[in-house]
Amino acid sequence: MSEGRGTAAKVVQLYTPEERRRRDETVWTVVQGVLAPLQFVVFLVSLGLVVRYLLTGAGYEAATISIVVKTFVLYTIMVTGAIWEKVVFGKYLFAKAFFWEDVFSMLVIFLHTLYLWALLTGNVGPTGQMFIALAAYAAYIINAAQFLWKLRMARLQGQSDQAEAMA
Repeated sequence: MSEGRGTAAKVVQLYTPEERRRRDETVWTVVQGVLAPLQFVVFLVSLGLVVRYLLTGAGYEAATISIVVKTFVLYTIMVTGAIWEKVVFGKYLFAKAFFWEDVFSMLVIFLHTLYLWALLTGNVGPTGQMFIALAAYAAYIINAAQFLWKLRMARLQGQSDQAEAMA
């Protein structure tokens, strides 16, 4: 095996065999697998409603409801994701394999919570609330990309492990 290839194999080493077994056996993996695409669909609908409001001034209520729903779906996936991380890695957050994803998730949660604060206090007007939501959504897109990258790395690791087992 060449030096470069050995280094690449280390990069995709997200799970030990025991962590992979726990990941594959826990119901929380299925929960995450259902919630992640659900959250993305809610995000897309909400993004459309927010942009519509910002462009036309119409549909504030629909946009607001969609952002609140998106925020609660986010909270749900974050709590269940922390449980998943505890089952798989032994810590609720900031396990080595997902440290930076969890760090960025804190920004995503902060921005969504800031939106709720702005909505509930009225300290920020409707347009400002929508811009906070857009900032939260931009952070969410980056965070989702981080997790998709890790999913890809996990699949590559699985393929590599199967190839090694067959060799």
